[in-house]
Amino acid sequence: MQLSINGKMTELDIPEDMPLLWAIRDIAGLNGTKFGCGMAQCGACTVHLDGQAVRACMTPASVAVGKKITTIEAMQDDRVGQAIQAAWQSIDVVQCGYCQSGQIMSATALLKQNPNPNDAEIDAAMSGNICRCGTYQRIRSAIHSAAKSLA
Repeated sequence: MQLSINGKMTELDIPEDMPLLWAIRDIAGLNGTKFGCGMAQCGACTVHLDGQAVRACMTPASVAVGKKITTIEAMQDDRVGQAIQAAWQSIDVVQCGYCQSGQIMSATALLKQNPNPNDAEIDAAMSGNICRCGTYQRIRSAIHSAAKSLA
């Protein structure tokens, strides 16, 4: 199966029903995307599929054929991803950090679709991402900060 991961065509010898998470982490070797719950409930495995935030733990790899997969490893090369990461650092969002790659991926997708979200729109877009450390207020502040820096 050929998958476009972070702008690079990658040939993977995997079953069609393998979750995209395992194809990315175990086969392609990109381990920034995290396994959290395995039920698409926590958001730790969030990646972009043609720009949309999806949960890689429940997305079969075959669904990604012919689409662009973007992982946290590519955010350093993305204008919006860079702004999100800079805001995360500036506001000191991270505590343990485990959920943060998924949080950053969801926040980046949000700002690409809505460059100036209000609190309710941020809360709705981020509602599928769980942070056990409870950094939700800092996440919201970082998203607002990134939006301002991109304006």
